[in-house]
Amino acid sequence: MKSTTLTDQATDYTKNEWPILLGLMAPPVMMGVYSAMFNVVVPTIRDEFAIESDMAAWVVAIYSLPFMMFMPLHGRLADAYGKRRVLLLGTAIFIVGTVIAALGPSLGWLMVGRAIQGAGSAGFTPLALAIIAQIFPAGERGKLMGTWNIAYPLTGIIGPVLGGVLIDTVGWRVIFWPTVAIGLIAYWVTRRQIPELPGFADSDYLRRFDWGGVLLLSAGATALLFYVSSRSVTGVENLQDWRLLAITLLCLGGLVWWEQRRAEPFIPIELFGELQFSLASILAGIRMFTMNALRFLVALYVVDIHQLDATTTGLIITLHAVPLFLFLRLGGQLADRWGSRWPVIASMAIQAAALAYLALLPADVAVWWVLIGVLGQSSGASLSLAPLHRASMVGIPNEQTGVAAGLYSMVRFAGALLGTSLSGVLLQQALVRESLVLTAYQQVFWVVAAIVAVGAGIGLLLRERTLT
Repeated sequence: MKSTTLTDQATDYTKNEWPILLGLMAPPVMMGVYSAMFNVVVPTIRDEFAIESDMAAWVVAIYSLPFMMFMPLHGRLADAYGKRRVLLLGTAIFIVGTVIAALGPSLGWLMVGRAIQGAGSAGFTPLALAIIAQIFPAGERGKLMGTWNIAYPLTGIIGPVLGGVLIDTVGWRVIFWPTVAIGLIAYWVTRRQIPELPGFADSDYLRRFDWGGVLLLSAGATALLFYVSSRSVTGVENLQDWRLLAITLLCLGGLVWWEQRRAEPFIPIELFGELQFSLASILAGIRMFTMNALRFLVALYVVDIHQLDATTTGLIITLHAVPLFLFLRLGGQLADRWGSRWPVIASMAIQAAALAYLALLPADVAVWWVLIGVLGQSSGASLSLAPLHRASMVGIPNEQTGVAAGLYSMVRFAGALLGTSLSGVLLQQALVRESLVLTAYQQVFWVVAAIVAVGAGIGLLLRERTLT
């Protein structure tokens, strides 16, 4: 198959820019409203089921694990069968998982439903990026990706307050039903607005598909999460079950060996040889690590330190989303004008400063001092999302946009998965070790600040290519 660069794509769709963006925003709106409400309900679930912080992190992470693992699968199948078709299938799967989570009678059923949700929503981000990269001119992608990204933080403004009110007045399980209603609307909007972009699959494609690569990646990712939160799985202290670490390394090493010998690999390892793509992926992972760690920690922090109820906690998380809504498009515009490097460095530095600020706060300050740190981290994070999306797609051929966006998104949301699970583990260890609850939270804030500061250093390695 002849390789075509992104800039070879005709721009016939530019006159339908907003209808297409609306269709691409619909599934993230569904996912975003649900995720925003669920962030508020975590302390309630922790208390109702009498679980500790590391297990509460599992309730969050069980969604993120299939969400992260299946991103390359959605991308690969979308390249083969058509991006709109796979996007609609994922939306339907997400709705089914939501119904299971709503009706499940136990914590186990809740986690099963969340895992199905994660599997369904895995394609929302990579397919939207791939569609934008495929049908719009290179010089406009930063702006369009920034505009598309507004959908998720917009729901973050609505979802937490809605979730908090529902939890305090009706009960936490009711949060699933607005998600089902929004999901049905999202399916209709996506089907109506997104153009069908044909794939290349033939009748034999699924038979020769690299299912071995899917299995090795899934096993490695699962073993890594089990290693981080091993106490809930094997009874061995978290981060100390070396058997699980050995399985992780064996599976991931086996994945590299296997994929290098496949004619049509599930994970095209050679994509990571493109430095711009690899750096953008790593930095996107660090950004999501920081975002998810903060959301998880702050929801518990304001309950444990400031004794806030669910509605007020939801308001705090809502305000965290406001800078994302306001500044995401700005980040894309800055990247289109100056390149991705400096917006990314500034983003990481601002986030590191905000986390350090939160780590220094005493317990007796008013809660709005906490809000300053939350808004600072969110403001910094908003500047780098579109520049990183843009940097990751530079020079990727059209026939690989789906799988490249899937790989990039997989690494990005692997950071989200580790942000939640590792911060939960570190918090639980600190709570056991320290006599003061505040000290435990401060220690974890310092760790997250250090990680995002490393991201600022990595950002110096970004080198911008000229987009034509």
